[in-house]
Amino acid sequence: MDENPKTTVRVGHDVIQDYLRTLDGSPGVYRMLNAASEVLYVGKARNLKARVSNYARPSGHSGRIARMIHETASMMFLTTRTELEALLLEQNLIKQLKPRYNVLLRDDKSFPNILISSEHPYPQIKKHRGKKSEKGAYFGPFASAGAVNRTLNQLQKVFLLRNCSDSMFESRTRPCLQYQIKRCSAPCVEKINREGYATLVDDAQRFLEGKTTSVQADLAKAMTEASAAMEFERAAALRDRIKALTQVQQTQGINPQGVAEADVVALHLEHGQACVQVFFIRANQSWGNRDFYPKTGAGAEEPEIMEAFLTQFYDDKEPPRLVLLSHPVENPDLVAEALAIRAGRKVELAVPQRGEKAELVENAARNARESLARRMAESTTQNKLLTGLAEAFDLDTPPQRIEVYDNSHIQGTNAVGGMIVAGPEGFLKSQYRKYNIKSDAGANSDDFGMMKEVLTRRFERLLKEDPERKSDMWPDLLLIDGGAGQVSAVAEIMSELGVEDIPMVGVAKGIDRDAGKEEFHRPGERPFALQRNDPVLYFIQRLRDEAHRWAIGAHRAKRAKAVSLTPLDDIPGIGATRKRALLQHFGSAKAVARAGLSDLQAVDGISEAMAKTIADYFSAKG
Repeated sequence: MDENPKTTVRVGHDVIQDYLRTLDGSPGVYRMLNAASEVLYVGKARNLKARVSNYARPSGHSGRIARMIHETASMMFLTTRTELEALLLEQNLIKQLKPRYNVLLRDDKSFPNILISSEHPYPQIKKHRGKKSEKGAYFGPFASAGAVNRTLNQLQKVFLLRNCSDSMFESRTRPCLQYQIKRCSAPCVEKINREGYATLVDDAQRFLEGKTTSVQADLAKAMTEASAAMEFERAAALRDRIKALTQVQQTQGINPQGVAEADVVALHLEHGQACVQVFFIRANQSWGNRDFYPKTGAGAEEPEIMEAFLTQFYDDKEPPRLVLLSHPVENPDLVAEALAIRAGRKVELAVPQRGEKAELVENAARNARESLARRMAESTTQNKLLTGLAEAFDLDTPPQRIEVYDNSHIQGTNAVGGMIVAGPEGFLKSQYRKYNIKSDAGANSDDFGMMKEVLTRRFERLLKEDPERKSDMWPDLLLIDGGAGQVSAVAEIMSELGVEDIPMVGVAKGIDRDAGKEEFHRPGERPFALQRNDPVLYFIQRLRDEAHRWAIGAHRAKRAKAVSLTPLDDIPGIGATRKRALLQHFGSAKAVARAGLSDLQAVDGISEAMAKTIADYFSAKG
């Protein structure tokens, strides 16, 4: 007889029923946990007792909710003053905990804007991403960097605004190529006066605000006047600008007349997979679209997915005044109030049924449907490749997370290690990592030593953060750029760390470094090759090339940063702004080193104390 029988863990409706005695009708947030104390689901409720009593019923649930209840071993509760507070807390917890049964938005990238700066007499037009800390007029968001770049390219042809940095502007003695190809008015060498340039800036801002008709009318009037005055060269230049402006409007695609500012959000759900398409309408123009593929929480329906998407998507983005939806959300008033708090003004949610707004939603829904079909086809292909990879390398199951490592350096300088990640959904770029080599291995061009440092840092951190391997951050396969020696070194490293159960494969260049003749090395196994036309071979080559591209990019960025370093970077209190001011004033770091205290204090942003700090630094350096 077993003297230590395993304790049966209670789960399901009975466990949930026990909590009802301790709950009241307060609003709040609840968490459902399994027997391993992993959070399965985070939810909000206007009335916690009423919501939990629904889960305590033994029947009447969807398959998804029934599975979740069956796994629930315990619950946690946090009461709030209002349901709105509960909604905001719920989304914070979902973002932090990523529960399995919640709808999760996996892409949280910021969106770029166009910025016309206002801190210079001749404002610069440029792309901007991130916090809006620089003074100026911001226009956006645009769906992608490509959408911004295309618009900027056309705007420069029309409005001739400079895109060079302030330091380059100050150093010019003759017009640059942008002026020669008629994309800049060359204010740096006074080819245009301040008043004329200000008119161009005003025209550009009016266009980005949607006042395209008045801008075109003004240009047409100016062209007619120039022609009448027989200023044919000026008239031709204005004609070219009108033509470029027309091209800008054509490239915007959808240009709704009755919708000045809105986000169009359309959802398509099929076989448990979802695609949400977002179109950005600003100034009666379409500024691009982006597709998202949220996790559906093992089978959520459209209203729940849409509500979760909106609250997570606008968590760190300012909502427009109008959000057009393909499906209603579960709590429209509550979500609109939460978005209004984020925006600092009223935000309207609408599900249009007819007219131009309905056409916008239908167009977005069609894009969502087509995008999801393409993704599902790609996913099928990817799963076949992962299955083929498992067969080629004798893995028990197709890998869900592949980590590929590579190093990059030039004769030991600026050594960097790179890690890329791939899985059923392709490359997971948000999980790529760069490692600046800190040991002597980099300086000594020791590839084994560099790989040892990278893997040691990677897995020591993983062991510290997730020693029980509960997360999905543990790889199922390691691919190493190298042959038998690299694989042996990696196996030794993993053995020292006590992580010996992760399969690893070295990808060695083939004969004469010929792509297609790669050899694959595994610990304790003879090397082997795949058929030259095997799709799995092409897949491995793509993984290796992506790791190589990532590592080289990291190395080049580090090398470029090193080239721009000056002795000023080592002075306490000298940041980018003061460094730029000193270099613009004196011309070089060497000139700064020779400057006196009074000369240093003449620079904007350099106080008497800072001037003394700079002088003392160079004095100590001799």
